[in-house]
Amino acid sequence: MDLEQRDLSEMLEAAVVAARLAGQKAIEEIDSVKITIKNGNEIATQADVMCQKIIIDTVKSRFPDHGFIAEEGADGKLFKQLPRGDEKFWWVIDPIDGTNNFAHKLLFFCVSIAVVYKGEPLVGVIFNPATDSIFTAVSGGDAQLNGRRIESGDEKLSLFAGVGMDSCFDKGVPGWVDKIMQISKCRNMGSTALQLAYVASGGLAATIATCPKIWDIAAGALIAECAGAKVTNFAGRKIFPFDLESYNGEPLEALAANKKVHPELLKILK
Repeated sequence: MDLEQRDLSEMLEAAVVAARLAGQKAIEEIDSVKITIKNGNEIATQADVMCQKIIIDTVKSRFPDHGFIAEEGADGKLFKQLPRGDEKFWWVIDPIDGTNNFAHKLLFFCVSIAVVYKGEPLVGVIFNPATDSIFTAVSGGDAQLNGRRIESGDEKLSLFAGVGMDSCFDKGVPGWVDKIMQISKCRNMGSTALQLAYVASGGLAATIATCPKIWDIAAGALIAECAGAKVTNFAGRKIFPFDLESYNGEPLEALAANKKVHPELLKILK
């Protein structure tokens, strides 16, 4: 299938509509959050499920043959629905990235939606409903924030540069964390997707995620790369193309950084 710009525009439009509807629902639910624990170490809320349904229903109304991978499935597992027909489009969805923040009424969470075809993200949307900030990208185009072009920039590592990273290391803090903390301002915002978005806009020089799931990074990786950043695993290899059909929620690793900082952080991570 030869994708035309019109096809990408239609999918981007659907993703934006779905993200805004889900984000609005999250804001409506934030004062009545009901928390459950899944898999022993993750928080889920009723809003996660509601928002995911809104997104999937919105997308299905326009693209009934497309497939889905999303965070909230039965019994703490992911939700997976295979594409139908010959064209294998996947919508990769995190209905609320930053659920812990959301559950504690910290207004730093987002809706993350990507469209993946042949293992590569084609469309990425990240929406923070608390600030009405929407980051978007289409493969081969510019990354945008609220309709304006953004770039990752070329800020070097320094005591004035921000590097996003995890806040919990249950197997002990890796040595590279100490090294990075000595040369930069470390930041954990509680949302991998939003940290990727801020790498795209130059707010962070880099972000390091030690165990994200594919729905945490699919949209943000595209947006960051369209903004000029580089996104790889810790060995410097590309994360995409990615086999969604065989994916069952295994943790990944991701380093996203502007092109000046990326090689320096790779050396530290190794």
